[in-house]
Amino acid sequence: MTNILFLAHHFPPQGGAGVQRALKFVKYLPAFGVSPAVLTASHLKQDRWTPKDDTMEKEIPDSASVHRVDWPDYRNAAGTDLAQAQEKLIETGVRIAQEKRVKAILVSMSPFEDAHLAREIATRTGLPWIADLRDPWALDEFQVHRTGLHRALARKRMGRSLEGAASIIMNTPEAAKRLRAAFPLLRQTQIHSITNGYDQEDFLPQASEASRDKFTIVHAGFLHTRFGFDQRRKSLRYQLLRSTHPGMQALSRSHYYLLQALANWAQEHPAEANRVELVLAGSLNETDTRTVEDSRVKELVRCPGYLNHQESVSCIAHADLLFLPMHTLARGDRATFVPGKTYEYMATGNPILAAVPEGDARDFLAASGLARICEPNDAKAIQQHLRASYLSWERAEPRPEPDHKFIAQFERQHLTEKLASVLLDVTHRNREPSANSKAAPLTT
Repeated sequence: MTNILFLAHHFPPQGGAGVQRALKFVKYLPAFGVSPAVLTASHLKQDRWTPKDDTMEKEIPDSASVHRVDWPDYRNAAGTDLAQAQEKLIETGVRIAQEKRVKAILVSMSPFEDAHLAREIATRTGLPWIADLRDPWALDEFQVHRTGLHRALARKRMGRSLEGAASIIMNTPEAAKRLRAAFPLLRQTQIHSITNGYDQEDFLPQASEASRDKFTIVHAGFLHTRFGFDQRRKSLRYQLLRSTHPGMQALSRSHYYLLQALANWAQEHPAEANRVELVLAGSLNETDTRTVEDSRVKELVRCPGYLNHQESVSCIAHADLLFLPMHTLARGDRATFVPGKTYEYMATGNPILAAVPEGDARDFLAASGLARICEPNDAKAIQQHLRASYLSWERAEPRPEPDHKFIAQFERQHLTEKLASVLLDVTHRNREPSANSKAAPLTT
C-alpha cells in the first residue's frame, strides 16, 4: 500500500454534496493500493450548506485513519490567531505524515486557503502535494466579487497558491481546460479532470415502484433563489463594478422558472396539472419557501426539508421526472462546473428535465439519453417539456433507454481508480525526498 495524507476539511459526520467526494475516495482508494490518513476538522459547523448526516459517517471504513483537529477559521480569524491555528495544523500534518510514512499529500478544496497547509506540510517533509478542486475557485463564473479588480486578484492568488503542486485535479473537463488557459506558468504541472459521480450500490433495483396516482417531479438539493433575486436588485451595481461574470444570471438556478411553467400549464390544462406533484427535497430558506407561497400552484408543491443522503437517493429514484436547473450564461459561454446531483440523476435511469447552459452538464446529459434540454430561463420550453413528459407518463409509454456504458464512467469506484493512478504516478516520480526539505523531527 502507498500511504498518503489526505487533508479534507469537509468530512463526515458533516453532510452535503462536497463531503461525498472526499468520503468516497477514502472508502475506495485502498482497493487500488492507496491508504489515506485523513486530517479533518474536529468541530461540525451545522448550517444550510453543511448539515449533519449520520448515514455518511457510517460509510467511513473501519480501516480508515481519521485525525480530527481544530481547523483555521479563515473568515473570522486573522493575523497572529490565524497564523497560530495554521501552524498547529501544519505541525500535526507533518507528524502524521512521518508516523504513517506517507508518500504524498492530497488536499480537497474548498476552503481554497487549505492549499497553503498542504504546500507547507509538503515543504517540511519533502513530499509532493496534489490539489483536488471541488469547485473551479476563481475561475467559477457563478461567484460574486466586490469588483472586477477583486476577481483579478483572486485569480492571481489562485495561480500562486497552486504553484508547486505535483498535480492538480479539476472536477470537470471544462474547468481543467480553463485552468490550463488561465495559468500558463502551470504548464509543467500535470492537470487532470476527475468528475464527481455516483455510488452504484445506492442505485440497486428499488423494492417498490413509483406511485401511479401522481406525476412526481423532484428537485434535490439547494436552490439559489435568494442570490438570484439579490442579483436582480443589484444588477446595475454589479455591471458597473464587474462583480459578476458577464451574462451570468443566477435566478434560473432555482425553482423560479419551473413554478412559472407549472402555473401556465395548470391554467391551460387544469385536469392534467391536478395529477402533478413537485417535490423540492432539501434545506430551503425563507426566499425559497416564499417563492412557492407566492406562486399560483403552491398546492402542487411539497417541501419535505433536508433529507440525508440515503433518503435523497430514494426520493430521486422514485421520481417520474427529475429537474436540474443551472444558471444562465451568455450564448457561447460554457459553464465550468456540473452540479453534483447530475451524476446521481443519471444513475437512476429516470427522465431528466435539464434547464442548463452550454457546458459539460449539457453534454453529459445529452449523451446519457435521458434528458430533455432547454435554456435555463426559458419558462415556455420548460412548460412544453413538462407536459410532454407528463403525457408520456400518462400513456405509460416506455421510458428512454439510457446509455449505460456512458453513465458507468461516473461510478465512484471507477473515478477513484483514476485518482489512485494520479497519486501513484506522483509518488513514483518522487521516490527520492528532496535534499533541501525542511523535515521536522518526529514528535509524540
